[in-house]
Amino acid sequence: MDKQESKSELTGCLAQDMRYLNQVLAVEQNFDVIYRVISFGGREACMYLVDGFCKDDLVQKLLQYFMDLSPEEMPKDMHGLSKKCTPYVEVDIEGRCQVLIDSLLSGMFVLLVDGYEKALLIDSRTYPSRGVEEPEKDKVLRGSKDGFVETVVFNTALIRRRIRSTDLHMEMLSAGKSSKTDIVICYMADRVDRQFLEAIRRKIQNIQVDALSMNQESLAECLYQRRWYNPFPKFMYTERPDAAAAQVLEGNIVILVDNSPSAMILPTTIFDVVEEADDYYFPPITGTYLRVTRFLISLLTYLLTPTFLLLVNHEAWIPDSFSFILLKEDPNVPLIWQFLILELAIDGLKLAAVNTPNMLSTPLSVMAALVLGEFSVNSGWFSPEVMLYMAFVAIANYTQANYEMGYALKFLRMISLLLTQWFGLAGYIGGLGVALLAIGCNRTVSNRSYLYPLVPFDWKNLKNRLVRRRLPGALVQEGHSGKE
Repeated sequence: MDKQESKSELTGCLAQDMRYLNQVLAVEQNFDVIYRVISFGGREACMYLVDGFCKDDLVQKLLQYFMDLSPEEMPKDMHGLSKKCTPYVEVDIEGRCQVLIDSLLSGMFVLLVDGYEKALLIDSRTYPSRGVEEPEKDKVLRGSKDGFVETVVFNTALIRRRIRSTDLHMEMLSAGKSSKTDIVICYMADRVDRQFLEAIRRKIQNIQVDALSMNQESLAECLYQRRWYNPFPKFMYTERPDAAAAQVLEGNIVILVDNSPSAMILPTTIFDVVEEADDYYFPPITGTYLRVTRFLISLLTYLLTPTFLLLVNHEAWIPDSFSFILLKEDPNVPLIWQFLILELAIDGLKLAAVNTPNMLSTPLSVMAALVLGEFSVNSGWFSPEVMLYMAFVAIANYTQANYEMGYALKFLRMISLLLTQWFGLAGYIGGLGVALLAIGCNRTVSNRSYLYPLVPFDWKNLKNRLVRRRLPGALVQEGHSGKE
C-alpha cells in the first residue's frame, strides 16, 4: 500500500522521489531529459526539464533567485515558496506524480524540494515554430496575411487578438494515451449551441486511442464514425485566423489541435464549404460574383465529362449548331477508358508535384506538359477533346479550396461516367441521383441537415448564403458640431 502510494503521490523525501522519477523518465538513457540537484535556503532540491522546451535565460534567472534565498527566508511548504519566492507568472503546485510527468514531458520546468510534499511547476515552455506567414493553401487577394502555426498557444492568441470579448472561451483538453495531445475548444459562450458543445466535449474526453498520429484527421475520425463511405466533408478546415474567428462569432465551434497549423470548424454544411475569405474581403457585388462563379464551376467539374460522354454516345441528340463538340477522329481507346485513365493520371501528377524538389519542378513540369499533352494525343492514346475537358476539370478543381469537396466531386464524377457508359441516359440520371442522395443523406456532426438552410428551408439564412450582403449594422453615425 505504501509502495503504491509513493508512486502516485510525492512523499516529501527528495531522494525517494528522485529515485522514482529517474526510473520512470529513464534519465540515463534520455539525453534530453535533464535533472540537476541544487541547494538553496538550507534545503536540497532537484530540477527537471526537457532540453529544447524551456527558456534557458529564464531558468537561469529563477535558479539564481532561489540560490540567493537564506534559510530564514524559506517558507514552510511549496505553497509559500510559489507565492512569496517565485517571481514568475505561470506557476502551479502539484503532488501527483503522473501529472508531474505529463507536465514535464509537455515542456514545463519542475522543481522538487526536500521536505515539501508538492512540486513547483513553472510554465516556461518555448516550442520550435515557424513564422505566422500567410498559408500556401488559403491565400486571399486582400485581407490579413497571417496564418496558423503548429503551436496551439500561438493559434489561440491569433484568435483572441481578433475577438476581444469575455464571451470567448477556450477550453483545454487532451486525448491519446501516449501522445496526450493538447486540444482546444474555442466558442462564444452566448452564441454556441450548449447541447452540441457538451456532446463534443464528452466525445473528446471519452476518446480511447493511443495517439492522435494524424492530428486533426485522427480527431475527426474519432468524433464522427458514421457514414464513412459518404465522401462529402463533415468538417471544414482553415489555416486563416480571420476565417476561424468569423466562424466563432457565428456561433460555431473551432477546435485547435497541437502540432496542426489549421483549425477544425464544426458543424459544417455544404454552404459553409463553398465559402471563402475573398467573398468578404471584396464589396458585396464582387463577393457575390465570386461565390456564384465558384459554385457554377464546381457544378461544371462534376457534369462536364459525363454529359460529353452521353452526347458522344448518342450523336443524334446533338443539335447541328453544337456539332463541333463531336470527335474529329475515331478514338483508338474507348472514351470511358480515356476519362478514367486521365482521372488517375491527374492525381499522379499532383502526388509527383508534392514530392518533386523545388529546383526540379520547372523542368519536370515542362516535360510532363509535352509528354502527357502533345505526345499522348499524337500517339493516338487520347483524343484532343478528352484532353481539353479533363484539363478544364483539373484546373477548375483548384477553384474549390476544400480538398475533401474536390475529391467528393471526383468520386461522383467517376461513378457517373461508369453509369453513363453502361446504361446510357438512365445511367446518367442515376449518377445524378447518386450525387443528390449522397448530399441529401449526409448529416453534420451536430446531426443537422447537410443542406441547411435549403433543407429545412430557411429563406433568411439561405439568402445570406447565396448572396454576399453588406455587413449587418455596418452604419456609421455622423457626428454633429452641436450647432442647429
